[in-house]
Amino acid sequence: MPELPLAFEIGTFVVLGLVLLFDLLLVVKRPHVPSMREAGLWVAFYVSLALIFAAIMFIFTGPEYGGQFVAGWVTEYSLSIDNLFVFIIIMARFSVPRKYQQEVLMVGIIIALILRGIFIALGAAVIENFSWVFYIFGAFLLYTAYKQAKDTGEDEEDAGDNKLVAKLRSVLPMSDHYDGGKVRTVVDGKKVFTPMLVVFVTIGLTDLLFAVDSIPAIFGLTQSAFIVFTANIFALMGLRQLYFLLGGLMTRLVYLKHALSVILAFIGVKLVLHAMHVNELPFINGGRHIEWAPEIPTFVSLAVIISTIVVAVVASLISSRGRSEKVDEDLAAAEAKARNSDLES
Repeated sequence: MPELPLAFEIGTFVVLGLVLLFDLLLVVKRPHVPSMREAGLWVAFYVSLALIFAAIMFIFTGPEYGGQFVAGWVTEYSLSIDNLFVFIIIMARFSVPRKYQQEVLMVGIIIALILRGIFIALGAAVIENFSWVFYIFGAFLLYTAYKQAKDTGEDEEDAGDNKLVAKLRSVLPMSDHYDGGKVRTVVDGKKVFTPMLVVFVTIGLTDLLFAVDSIPAIFGLTQSAFIVFTANIFALMGLRQLYFLLGGLMTRLVYLKHALSVILAFIGVKLVLHAMHVNELPFINGGRHIEWAPEIPTFVSLAVIISTIVVAVVASLISSRGRSEKVDEDLAAAEAKARNSDLES
């Protein structure tokens, strides 16, 4: 990758950090349920920001690394949307008041950034010193793709029932009710934790699992730690607003998981081929590079990723399964509205 000025890299992280800080302060100072218009404008702003950055990468580093950023960003964005499905289940399972869901999502995004930063640093160091790790990354992604294809969603329904969360509830004094967005409150003169702590822990564990999947995936598209980290930041920015913008539409994307399975499998194969191309393991081809192993170009990876997602989204929206999910969502919303009307009367 052509050397970018250090000032550019530092400036990039400073600007992105300030944007995230502003977003966090906005959530803390004014907790609310954003309107569709507000959420849409924020999502458009973050997507535009990523596209502007991609254009800068194309201009200063050329099409190869510009394409790597776009491919990495689209892949991480798709995996992050999949992450939102789990967030929805967690919010519903713990009955988080909708007004404070923005705060929970923002904390989840910050945890995800920290965890991914650690994984990126470790991954970059390992790749630099041990080329054979691409075999492991490739095999892991192929296994993950297989699990994703077989997943029925039943495991996600029990996202809050893991042993660590249960242990947390049994050890720490905890109230039965939320106190706004607070983690601690006072009940009968005693300081206790609120269920919000359990929500944050569950979100954190979910982020950890997704980081384990997503980092090998993007290292299959680029070995530049700068591109990997910026692609992850841009993918996570605006995720909170996307949660409220998509709303019930997310339940209609019934084939998104299958699309992600195809993408992960494709990147897994790409990693194995790259590992063969740079092979140094003595028991494979006598420790020599396998020259006939093809290297999949970045533009091919980008085309496969984008076309797979587009096909999955279109198929989901026009399929009978997607329409039935929409009907179920509308019925649930109508029942909730009727219950609220009964309570008010």
